[in-house]
Amino acid sequence: MNKVLKVLAITAFSAIFALQQVYAAKKNTQKDTFPDGTEVPEWFHKTDAVKLNELGKQYKLTDYGIFADGRVHTTEIQALINKAAQNGGGVIVVPQGIYKTGGLVFKQGTHLYIEDGGVLMGSDFIGDYPLGKTRIEGETCTYFGALINADGLDGFTISGKGIIDGNGLKYHQQFRLRRKWNPACTNKDEQRPRLIYISNCKNVQIENVKLQNSAFWTTHIYNSENIKLLGLRIYSLDKPDSSKGPSTDAIDLDVVKNVLVKNCYMSVNDDAVAIKGGKGPYADAFETKYEGIEIPAENEGNGININIIIEDCEYGFCHGCLTLGSESVHSRNIILRRINISSKANNLLWLKMRPDTPQLYEYITVEDIKGSVENFILIAPWTQFYDLKGRKDNPMSFSDHITMRKCDVDCDVFFNVKQQKEVYYLSNFIFEDITARAKDKEFHPDIVEGFIYKNINLK
Repeated sequence: MNKVLKVLAITAFSAIFALQQVYAAKKNTQKDTFPDGTEVPEWFHKTDAVKLNELGKQYKLTDYGIFADGRVHTTEIQALINKAAQNGGGVIVVPQGIYKTGGLVFKQGTHLYIEDGGVLMGSDFIGDYPLGKTRIEGETCTYFGALINADGLDGFTISGKGIIDGNGLKYHQQFRLRRKWNPACTNKDEQRPRLIYISNCKNVQIENVKLQNSAFWTTHIYNSENIKLLGLRIYSLDKPDSSKGPSTDAIDLDVVKNVLVKNCYMSVNDDAVAIKGGKGPYADAFETKYEGIEIPAENEGNGININIIIEDCEYGFCHGCLTLGSESVHSRNIILRRINISSKANNLLWLKMRPDTPQLYEYITVEDIKGSVENFILIAPWTQFYDLKGRKDNPMSFSDHITMRKCDVDCDVFFNVKQQKEVYYLSNFIFEDITARAKDKEFHPDIVEGFIYKNINLK
């Protein structure tokens, strides 16, 4: 009898094991999809490192008379970049030491590599950053270039274990002084360079370097596709108050397609990842016809952001872990997942609804989040520098198919959602498998048309 039972037990165990294997195989073959159901391309799952020896000839700064001597070497480093480009490409290597420079423009076939212990530091004089046509705060305009500029390149890389430092302290202090006597001054009024500006590029990879102390936005990607930001440490000064880096967004994505942000640490005095794309009462002219309306020149270059994944990252302090706006027109298929917030951030998901801009935020998923935030979700009108520019009606905006799930957070406010039906419409939200320890656990799903929610544990 015991033998029979043993055989039955073994048979049952084998059957269970077989079922587990089938389930595991099925689970492994489940496709990774964007929120709208389209399959995530294999490109997003490949994170091969940049190989220095495959970037071409190495142009080490010290081999060409550029030393860590405290002087600003913009002219010499730019000449070295030009030389590399003229000779078929190569990589500019920053060795150990602190090398100062103003704005640099990389050319096709050139790359940047910063050795461990190497620092490429920006000048704190705005005159070292040339003016030119660029993209800033949702507008195409003339403004100062960044410390690192790449335009129209295919295959540009920044890699290494060193540091790109914006040397932003003086810019921050000057900005705050200006705000004291002119509270209405904009970010552009106090002239500050960004740290990295990538525009009109494709197949770009920035990996492992530390990006810190930017004077303004840290990493700005515009009108580009197939961009990977891997293993970065992005940090800005956060104390004392006079030194906090205003508007030092870690990553600004502005009219992009196919972007992967993975294994990064972000702690800045503004948004960690901000989705942009344009602003103004006719900002959506690229996909909407306005008969008889003269579209403002600054709307040139507005566009959609599509297929963005931010995953496996750690956040320190920031204003928004994922922020859409305040200069965003149409954003679709955005995923924020497997995020740990180690310091209290202001907002997990922040949808800035500009009353002067037509906006469509759709198919956004936030999942597998742990940590502490002030607002689990914040949706409210955003009126900073509001300007209808003569338009008589408020453009309507929409947030649709917003999903938040599998989150375990501490927060001050769980559902900070303001209703303003004459300006924006909220629809098709899903909240599921959420545990939130909230000081204010008010939840008003009736604000959203078609709200599905289940397994919400508010403590």
